[in-house]
This record gives sequence, structure tokens and C-alpha cells, in this order.
Amino acid sequence: MATIVIPVKEPAKPAPQPFFSDIFKDTNDLLNKDFYHANPLSLDIQTVATNGVNFTVKAKQPVPQGALATNLETKVVDSKNGLTFTQGWTNDNKLNSKFTLDQITPGLTTELNTIFNPTTLCHRSATTAEGEKPVAHGEVVDLNIKFIQPYFNARGVFNFVCGGVPKFVGDFTTSYDNVVVGTQIGYNITRGSISNYALALAYKQKDYSLGVQLDDKKIAAVSFSQQVNSQLSLGSRAILNPQVNLSKVNVEFVTKYVPDKNTQIKAKISDLGTLSLGYKQLLRPGITLGVGTAFDAVKLNEPVHKFGWSLSFNL
Repeated sequence: MATIVIPVKEPAKPAPQPFFSDIFKDTNDLLNKDFYHANPLSLDIQTVATNGVNFTVKAKQPVPQGALATNLETKVVDSKNGLTFTQGWTNDNKLNSKFTLDQITPGLTTELNTIFNPTTLCHRSATTAEGEKPVAHGEVVDLNIKFIQPYFNARGVFNFVCGGVPKFVGDFTTSYDNVVVGTQIGYNITRGSISNYALALAYKQKDYSLGVQLDDKKIAAVSFSQQVNSQLSLGSRAILNPQVNLSKVNVEFVTKYVPDKNTQIKAKISDLGTLSLGYKQLLRPGITLGVGTAFDAVKLNEPVHKFGWSLSFNL
């Protein structure tokens, strides 16, 4: 007797929803990445040893003709045990350490970040009446916990500053049929009260996304991004901040054009009259040059314009 086997199609797995800070990542990347004018000079060198250890050297010049801020970083990954260790050292003598463990249980990742200056002793600075004046120096410890499941993501960050106020920030996102909903809450551990909160709602398709975000300061932001075709992307954001001007909405518009796989051109303009331009060119495999500038059309005769460039090596 012949046996007939009827294949059963497995239900499609739901697309992973982003964490709260990444709900508007498409628009944020279009508006903020690859403009280069924020620093007059940036240098990034990344290498990988034969045993898989990653080495990174980053240097940037925050102000023209100013000193360089540098960071040396080593990253070791133990894939078998799900452990990653990253150690950084800055030229202002700060040791930045990060331990990541992602195989505690399926979907659970724990990350411990510390910032320590060996020459600065932990001290408690004078506080204001509210008791929340930030300290100028001190050790920082962040404990990040991430939990990823098919239909929701949850994350919690415990922040401890030596001599400061311990805080907690948690967020939660879920999605259904291309609709993503998220919330974020900040909690003051010392006072035992909620310090801030935010809500976000977005609709995402393969080639475009649209969403709105509100927070406890009554600031409303509407974001939009679209992949018009393989070469052209558009994005825009409108922000209403009633604490600054209740009747004025600040609007930014950005476009990205990729004429070929080695070249990228970006332009951004705001209703305040600021025009930013960014150009990125792959010089050869692993070496990328970036050039950016920003003009203030309202103050063309004033020295407020910016120019910067970046060189990246990924060897």
C-alpha cells in the first residue's frame, strides 16, 4: 500500500520586535549617522587577531584645534559559553569594562558595565534640595538585563554612580501584525517614585515606517522613514516641545542617496535653517573616508558653521 505524505507548512515565526530605543532606529540612523561634522576629526581602527580577539582604537577631536579624546579597546568572545568581555582605556585614565553573558536561559542576556578612574576616589558631592545633583567624578556601574521572546522584549538597566543617586530604567515592547507598541519608565530608587516615562507606537513595513512618541514632559515626536528604492531613502521627524514653544513644531527632513555600493551621500535640513551634508566613500576594502559639513543659513556671516572628517580602518 502506497503511503501519501502531505507536507505541513509550519507557521511563520513572528518578526522580532525592537527594543524601545530602537523602535525608530530607521529614522534615527537617517537623521544622525554619517554626517561627520560633530567632530572636526575622527579616527577608527579595528583589527582582529588570528585567535579572534578584537582590538579597536578610536580617537576624536571634540573641538577645532583641541586635544584628542582616545579610547583603546579589547574584546574577547567565548562563543561556547556565551561570554563576552570588553576592556577599554581612555586617555583621561578611565577604565571601561563590560561583561556579557547570553546563555543563562533562552532569550535572557545579562550585561555588566563599569567605569572606573584609578586616580579618583569615590566621594559624595554636595546635593541640591531635591538630592539629585550629579557628581563630577566617581565610579559608574550599570547592570543591564535583556529578555527577548517571540512576541515581546523587556529590558532593565540599574545605574549606580558612586556618590550619586541609584536609578532604574525599564522598557517593554510588543508587536502584532506590523504594529509595535512600547513603553519606558524611569524609577528613582532612593525616593521610591517614578522619575520619567515615555510611550511609543509605530507601524512598520518592509520599505517604510511611521510612528509617534510621547513622554512625561509632554514632548511629542512623529517619525517617518521610507526606502524609496535601492538607492534612495527618505526620513523626517517633527517634534513639539511645549516647554520651549507651544505653537512651534520643529521639523527635520533627511535623504540618503547610494549611487553605488562604495559611495553614500546624505543631506539634512531643519526648519531652523540648518543644512547638513555628509559624504562617505569606500577607498578600498576595509578603509572608509567620511566628510561632513553643517551650515546655518540664518547666520551665514557668523562663524557657526562646522566641518569634520573621519577615517575608518577595519582590517
